[in-house]
Amino acid sequence: MSPELPVIVLAGVLGALLGSFLNVCILRLPENQSIVRPRSRCPQCQTLIAWYDNVPVVSWLLLRGKCRRCGKRISVQYPLIEALAAAMWAAAFWHYGLGWTGFQAAVFGTLLLGIGMTDVRTYLIPDEFSIGGLVIGLGLSLANGVDGLLAALLGAAVGFLLLFLVAWAGEKAFRKEAMGGGDIKMMAMVGAFVGWKGVLLTIFGGALLGTLIFIPLTIGKKRLVPFGVFLAAAAAVAFVVGDPIIDWYLRLAWGPR
Repeated sequence: MSPELPVIVLAGVLGALLGSFLNVCILRLPENQSIVRPRSRCPQCQTLIAWYDNVPVVSWLLLRGKCRRCGKRISVQYPLIEALAAAMWAAAFWHYGLGWTGFQAAVFGTLLLGIGMTDVRTYLIPDEFSIGGLVIGLGLSLANGVDGLLAALLGAAVGFLLLFLVAWAGEKAFRKEAMGGGDIKMMAMVGAFVGWKGVLLTIFGGALLGTLIFIPLTIGKKRLVPFGVFLAAAAAVAFVVGDPIIDWYLRLAWGPR
């Protein structure tokens, strides 16, 4: 057995635990509620959930998605987020190895998952994810020294200013708010993780995904666009395969360098 396998498994377990906490953040932060108190409870009967009924994924499966006390259904969102977070943490360390980049990828993916789920549920991106994530991204960039911090600061500045200008131009053109402030602050956070080139790819990819997926589903309907969902997906792509995509585009546009 590879010596790395136990660590990857432990990373998945940690991801599941963080996914459980992420569920709390997704539900409570948009309502400006504490993420510490009260303890987790059944949304139907308000009974406090015992620790053995709060084991990520496992408890939901054993209880067949129902509250032990009242028997009402418990949303599949809970195990789904926990399983996705577990998979992301395990995959990050499997793909990047047991190093700093794997940890950075896992943290970034967790933030993007929280942003995407919150935005699709409430059309809000809490500052705890965007501004808090920005601080985390800048802190993690210090692993690469001063150059890493400067690159993260440049990426954050480009992300914020570029989307701010897009929002400003859209508001002037359509005479109404074209983009929420949460998306703008989110792109500052994204820039701290993927740099200024990754920011450009994220914005392009987010716009492309939004056009291909959301617009066909809402033809003839007036609905808000949860743009943060598409930005989050594009940011994940930019982190994992951003450099090869950018190199491919430059070769296509300018020929071999």
